[in-house]
Amino acid sequence: MLEQKLNNGDFVITAEVVPPLSGNRDDLIRKVEPLAGMVDAINMTDGAGARLAMAPLAAGAILVREGFEPVMQLTCRDRNRIGLASDLLGAGALGIKNLLILRGDDPANGDMPDAKAVFDLESSDVISMAADMQGFLGKNVREIASQPQFHVGCADAPHDPKPDWQPDGLRVKIAAGAQFTQTQFCFDIETAKRYFARLDETGITDQLKFIVGIGPLLSVKQALFMNDNLFGVRVPDAVIKRMEAAGDQRAEGRKICAEIAADLRDISGVSGVHIMAPQQNGEAIAKTVKAIQAF
Repeated sequence: MLEQKLNNGDFVITAEVVPPLSGNRDDLIRKVEPLAGMVDAINMTDGAGARLAMAPLAAGAILVREGFEPVMQLTCRDRNRIGLASDLLGAGALGIKNLLILRGDDPANGDMPDAKAVFDLESSDVISMAADMQGFLGKNVREIASQPQFHVGCADAPHDPKPDWQPDGLRVKIAAGAQFTQTQFCFDIETAKRYFARLDETGITDQLKFIVGIGPLLSVKQALFMNDNLFGVRVPDAVIKRMEAAGDQRAEGRKICAEIAADLRDISGVSGVHIMAPQQNGEAIAKTVKAIQAF
């Protein structure tokens, strides 16, 4: 199990898969099949980019049945506290143990821009609910017959910390009950070294397991798009120049990703890597995992 491996000090590899825009379970299975036996857990996104896809609760249940270990992402955007609590009870009943609690992307930027965002709760509230549902909902809610037990995750974004920076946001999430974090993309190892050195100094890495987001770049165009459009992401100039000089930019992107993973393995406080590959399928992610394992 992912939680056990993290607690044992294993360096884990997780991957993110966007469930299909489909009501057919076979379409999901085809996406994840190439990752069988290759990663420690697979994230099922929750309307990533505010775009419609199969519900992560259903997708996670299918993965459990097929022998995969899912991480069910759950956003605050689409549900009030009744809906969130109902999904948590359902996840527990379906054998889903890992959660990644997120705020969620603005519907205005998605494929149904007229959709209304809910945001009844913030991510730290949902973390608290997942960690202790009865305690969070209070005595006015009927007694929960069997309260689910989750391995609860939160989001983070490695950055170059200023001299007076403190990880107050992470402290709030830890106090709420977060046990691990999967981060935004990190392409800059020197920034990662400074970030985790600061977290080590504050004792945060003793309280939270960090799985750092990485990904195989497809092209220079994609790298530049990330720099311009993804909050908290910076692809260094040196990486962009390597991509520009490469005869096969996709292969170079996988190689760079494997090198970053190897460097992250040596940083104190890093417990693993989380592979995100926008616009790529399970087979492409599997090639990246093989490159990481062979490095």
